[in-house]
Amino acid sequence: MTTQVFHNGHILTENGFETDVCVVVEDGHIVAVLHGAPPSTGEHIDLHDGYLVPGFIDVQVNGGGGVLFNNDTSVEALTTIARGHRQYGTTGLLPTLISDDADVMQRAVAATRDAIAQGVPGVLGIHLEGPYIAPARKGTHNADKFRVPDADEVAMVTALDNGVTVITLAPEQVPVTTIQAMVERGAIVCAGHSAASYEEARIGLDAGITGFTHLYNAMTPLQGREPGVVGAALEDAHSWVGVIVDGVHVHPASLKVAIAAKPRGKVLLVTDAMPMVGSDNPSFDLYGETITAIDGVVRNAAGSLAGSALDMASAVRNTVQLLGLPLDEACRMAAQYPAEFLGLGNTLGRIAPGYRADLVLLDAGVNVTRCWIGGIE
Repeated sequence: MTTQVFHNGHILTENGFETDVCVVVEDGHIVAVLHGAPPSTGEHIDLHDGYLVPGFIDVQVNGGGGVLFNNDTSVEALTTIARGHRQYGTTGLLPTLISDDADVMQRAVAATRDAIAQGVPGVLGIHLEGPYIAPARKGTHNADKFRVPDADEVAMVTALDNGVTVITLAPEQVPVTTIQAMVERGAIVCAGHSAASYEEARIGLDAGITGFTHLYNAMTPLQGREPGVVGAALEDAHSWVGVIVDGVHVHPASLKVAIAAKPRGKVLLVTDAMPMVGSDNPSFDLYGETITAIDGVVRNAAGSLAGSALDMASAVRNTVQLLGLPLDEACRMAAQYPAEFLGLGNTLGRIAPGYRADLVLLDAGVNVTRCWIGGIE
């Protein structure tokens, strides 16, 4: 049995950051959070006054390490993507496939299943963002791929049996019975890339939608007489919303409004990251078009935002600096709340007994200095 003792740092517990505690890990799981002097046994890991927080969980990762999931649906690609994000504190992620053909989707689901079975660190499931979305709110997605899934395709996209499946769709484009079938088969369904009215979004929520993908972006806005998808998202107390806090996708004031409107715990940080995260190459190919990040902003030739060059550590840092939230809450938005959204809140996202030792050490500038998954650095 391997015992590790993390001590001499600011440790994010259920009470916020505490300095008089240590974390005891045995065989990859947290067994105790102790006050006072650390036990003398085990491998002692001195945190040197750094900030120990739960590993970040990113539910929207299109690529990383120079790889785009749509272009390479292999276990090796997922390994590279996860490795690219790990240096920024992401210990769990959903590789995200944007709108594509059914055969590509099938390969992506199969690769995710195999990656989880092989224990690729960090892969928790898959996020299928489209192709069941609205042409009017397509962003950088290829509208030639859009369609309404039949029963066979619903079965295929919900076939992952060893991880979490998130499906982003436009509720006005998909029959209520299809949304219900996806939920019944275990998928977490989100609204996104949607031109829905408020009423159509509410019908989707009543059918089982529990999340909204990159709130404000690629959806009908909140207006006085037309609340739209954004209004439905902000009004609904039970659903989660993902937000891209990069200072580009959404104005900080709009993000503050969302955080004020939603119950605590229902806003989670996502990156919508593209291959340049964890890579020195600022460009990648999507649908045959070369896309390049310029000054950290990723756009296609038409000028639409095409994902981001954001990493989770930067998202946490921006949440503190741009939105004025304390570091402990920003870290919960990157770890605890995504875990709860995915139904994994009993095993991931907290530093507490019984949880997997997915841990990140931050310095005072919110830069990642060390990272562990299941107690392995």
